Amino acid sequence: MFFDLSLPEIVVLLGLGVVLFGPDKLPQAAASAARFLRQVRAFSDNAREDLRKELGPEFDGLNFEDLNPKTFVRKNLLGEGEELRDLRKDINGTLNEAASLNAAAVPAPRPTAAANGSAALPAGEQPPYDADAT
Repeated sequence: MFFDLSLPEIVVLLGLGVVLFGPDKLPQAAASAARFLRQVRAFSDNAREDLRKELGPEFDGLNFEDLNPKTFVRKNLLGEGEELRDLRKDINGTLNEAASLNAAAVPAPRPTAAANGSAALPAGEQPPYDADAT
């Protein structure tokens, strides 16, 4: 239905309207609410057109629905945006190339005593402190 309202919710709203306004004034209240919604819609359409005129021809492809936060997140963060998808592919390609170059240039690490399962340091001995690592 409209505004994501189910049929029982609409019936409850209509019943609430009859109780609040009474059967005599309910048609007038509905007409004034419809008039208000038309005015709000006309105002938003005029504001949208004014913004398009002021921005100029370089923003002709601007879609105002894309500025909605839900749409922005869905398109750009969840993978539907083409620009970010292309950027992600470029970054992943660059990272993969760098990783393959580093793997070829750096020799494999030597196994240590800790890798074999035995303790690398005797009991009670402190590991060396590296000031550059912290």
